[in-house]
Amino acid sequence: MAGTIQSLILTPPSIVTSPFPCRKTCCLFSRSLRINPPRRSISTLIISRKPSDEIHGSDLANGLNWTKPLMNFASNNFLPLALTSGVAFGLVNPTLGCLADKCNLSKFSTFGIFVVSGLTLRSDAIGAAVKAWPVGLFGLSSILFFTPYFSRIILLIPLQPQEFVTGLAIFSCMPTTLSSAVALTQLAGGNSALALAMTVLSNLLGILIIPFSISKFIAVGVGVYVPTAQLLKSLVLTLLVPLILGKVLRESSRGLANFVDHNRRLFSKINAVFLSLVPWMQVSRSRSLLIMVKPAAFIVAIGMGMLLHLGLLAFNALAIRSLSAVSGGHKSIFSKKENAQAALLVASQKTLPVMVAVVQQLGGAFGESGLLVLPCVAAHLIQIVLDSFLANFWLRKELSSNTAKVA
Repeated sequence: MAGTIQSLILTPPSIVTSPFPCRKTCCLFSRSLRINPPRRSISTLIISRKPSDEIHGSDLANGLNWTKPLMNFASNNFLPLALTSGVAFGLVNPTLGCLADKCNLSKFSTFGIFVVSGLTLRSDAIGAAVKAWPVGLFGLSSILFFTPYFSRIILLIPLQPQEFVTGLAIFSCMPTTLSSAVALTQLAGGNSALALAMTVLSNLLGILIIPFSISKFIAVGVGVYVPTAQLLKSLVLTLLVPLILGKVLRESSRGLANFVDHNRRLFSKINAVFLSLVPWMQVSRSRSLLIMVKPAAFIVAIGMGMLLHLGLLAFNALAIRSLSAVSGGHKSIFSKKENAQAALLVASQKTLPVMVAVVQQLGGAFGESGLLVLPCVAAHLIQIVLDSFLANFWLRKELSSNTAKVA
């Protein structure tokens, strides 16, 4: 073993002779490099020399891609986010909201809500709903005369604070939503012209009827006297005048009407901001009372708001089906799917802005305004969410039936 190792160490490496001298080999190798250079395309050269700032810019763009879904979600759900943010901000820091309330910012925001609503109200489709006038008449009757009776059932529920119950009872006496029901009707493929006509007329007539409904259904149950004439005057000045002003501005300028129609999402967001200011100020003013409310009571109030909307849907669906049966069956105008969808959605929703304006005009006659409004904010959001699922169900059902017909 030792000898083997010694022989490995002492034996010199064998020299391999080459038939070509080293200098010639190196010369030929260098010539071959000069004669046949590697071929690289122009695109390869451009890619290989890509500026570093462009690389960093693309990396930054890829890093910000996650913000796009978040921004889309915020844009598509601006109203619920604005309302919940206003309530949350009023609970966390009520100082600024109380200051805004002392400066009567709530009157400005309410005025702005209905000016914008008047600007966005399109009356050209109302004439197209004349053919379905019996369905529209039922919808108006349900909104303004039948569904307010649900307030008496709500007032029978023993819940503390009492303002939660009273607020939902007032909410049931309101007209239909200013935009949500029409948008969902259009999404589902319903008669959007009929939905728009019922929305416009119910909100205009509702301002005149609401004082009498509150006096009849709620004031008696709560034991409070409501000056009906004074409330009617206040609602006309606060709601009807700015609504008509916005409508007159729209009809007097074709350019303004076109601008509003092409930027409806922007005006919808402006309206949502105005609307969120009111619960923000009212919750800020009532924070000391709200923090004493048990979470279980608020959860019960939210459940009551959900049951109220489900009850309105069930009542209107049963009424539409009954009217369809007694007026010609499947040939009846009530049995047309487009008309039934419009009537069901519009007659089952209640508007929050008018309710907030009514509570402001009542001046604390039914209790603290923040406690009255808070469960109605939740009920307003719940009805939009539930009806969006319903509209999506109708849309998918229509698409599947069309696919089956084609097949």
